[in-house]
Amino acid sequence: MDENTTPRQPRTKRWTLRLDLFEEGDTTKVHAVLDTGDNRLESRAESRRNPHDPQVPEIGDEYAAGRALVDLGRRLIGSGTADAAANEPALHG
Repeated sequence: MDENTTPRQPRTKRWTLRLDLFEEGDTTKVHAVLDTGDNRLESRAESRRNPHDPQVPEIGDEYAAGRALVDLGRRLIGSGTADAAANEPALHG
C-alpha cells in the first residue's frame, strides 16, 4: 500500500430472508423473499405429498422451502453476474 492509499473500512450489511409457507391439502407452497437493501429477489415453490406417504407436514415444508431457496440462490447468482457485467467497463476503463 502506498502513502496515497487509505485502507478500506469494514462494511457490514444485513440481508433479510422471509419464507411464508402455506398448506393446501397435500400441497405446501412457499413464497421466499430476500431483501438485500439494494435489491429484492422473490421465489415461489411447492411440494406435494405422495398419497402413499404418511402425513408429516414438516417434510413438505422442508421440500418446498428447499426448492424456493435453491431457486433464490440461482436468481442471486444471476443478479450478481448481470451486475458484474454491467460494471465491467468501469472496472477496466
